[in-house]
Amino acid sequence: MSDAPGSTLPTVVMSSVVRSSHRGESHGGVYLVDLERETIRQTVDWNAVDIDWEGRGGDRGLRGIAFHGDHVLLAGSDEVFVYDRGFQPIGSFTNPYLKHCHEIVVQGGHLYLSSTGFDSVLEYDLERERFTRGFMLRFSDLWRGRRRLHLRPRPSFRIFDPNDRHGPAPADTSHVNNVFVDDRGIYVSGVGLGTLWRIGRDDRLERYASIPYGTHNATLFRGGVLLNHTATDRVALVSRKGKIVRSYPVPTHHRSDLTHTDLTSDKARQAFGRGLTIVDEHTFVAGSSPATVTVYRTDPPAIAKHVVVSNDLRNAVHGLEVWPFDPLPG
Repeated sequence: MSDAPGSTLPTVVMSSVVRSSHRGESHGGVYLVDLERETIRQTVDWNAVDIDWEGRGGDRGLRGIAFHGDHVLLAGSDEVFVYDRGFQPIGSFTNPYLKHCHEIVVQGGHLYLSSTGFDSVLEYDLERERFTRGFMLRFSDLWRGRRRLHLRPRPSFRIFDPNDRHGPAPADTSHVNNVFVDDRGIYVSGVGLGTLWRIGRDDRLERYASIPYGTHNATLFRGGVLLNHTATDRVALVSRKGKIVRSYPVPTHHRSDLTHTDLTSDKARQAFGRGLTIVDEHTFVAGSSPATVTVYRTDPPAIAKHVVVSNDLRNAVHGLEVWPFDPLPG
């Protein structure tokens, strides 16, 4: 789909998870997508074999993306991999409380990681190369079955030492899948939270905004919250009270253009929206499956273009960030 007038579009870096792939196959990768020229270059092909192959996504693929100095940080399920800007591997680190990591972000010399398998966010000091704090947001079994009632309960909140064996037990009651940070605190959201929570500088948990259940990538934008409403195949801007201000469709493709369409929707499906990055106050970029990167304009609301990275229905965008380095790696 071609473009509406506007400023030059950036290059984005995109990670993917190949859902329901098999041992011996690639199960994810990292791509540089030049949105202006609509060119694609794969920089990492992820085919590790020492992972859990059960379920749709399991331990497959690479997830969140962040940058620190000249380094690119890529989250696997339970390990963070460090690359230089040319995508040459430098090292990695992990933690016993990091499991099914989703989005990550760097702020103020610290890396923050969503640890879905522990209902938690972890904090890592990049200078000291040490995990420093963990934040758990967990529901009891009593509340887990009540999401359909559209209640938005307050989770149990705990700060713990991620270097201590007395941290939380593994569990996924809230599906914490996103974290971002500004000078007012740490913002946490997830499929099962129904709220964008903020952990303030005083370490108190406070409700920042109501958001729909079934969301990914909730982030502040134009006075509201921009998010992938994955449950309805839309990208939405909602007010802090949860009212939808604007809604944008996730693109779909003709079935004949896709591969691996024999999978059922619980294994892989079209228009699964995940991955979101803001270019400026008028433009943002969102990801979906099969691996597609879509540019949205806000004034007026419109899809400017989309770039298809893969026609494999299993190949789902996970992380998405504007590439900060110039020139691009050779």
